[in-house]
Amino acid sequence: MKTKSWADIARHPKFVELHRRKTVFLFGWWAFSTLFYFLLPIGAAYTPGLFKVKVIGNINFGYLFALSQFFVSWGIAIYYARVANQKFDRLTRELVDEFK
Repeated sequence: MKTKSWADIARHPKFVELHRRKTVFLFGWWAFSTLFYFLLPIGAAYTPGLFKVKVIGNINFGYLFALSQFFVSWGIAIYYARVANQKFDRLTRELVDEFK
């Protein structure tokens, strides 16, 4: 069997579909996480009253929002790992199997 070049693989419909799906998925979550990240400094600058609201004892909304960024990041990472294991890896295996 003739060895395929990288250009052949890049033009293969399954590779194109895999690349498109990953790009759409990653760009969407990148945009969301970037917006969420910049809401903290923007919110603190333009709505300081909201960020000073006491929620629990001395803990205010600003602290909770900053802390939530860690949980959102972890959630996105866990979600990506799940989607990658279920969808992207399956498409990759199908593509590799075709070129064996």
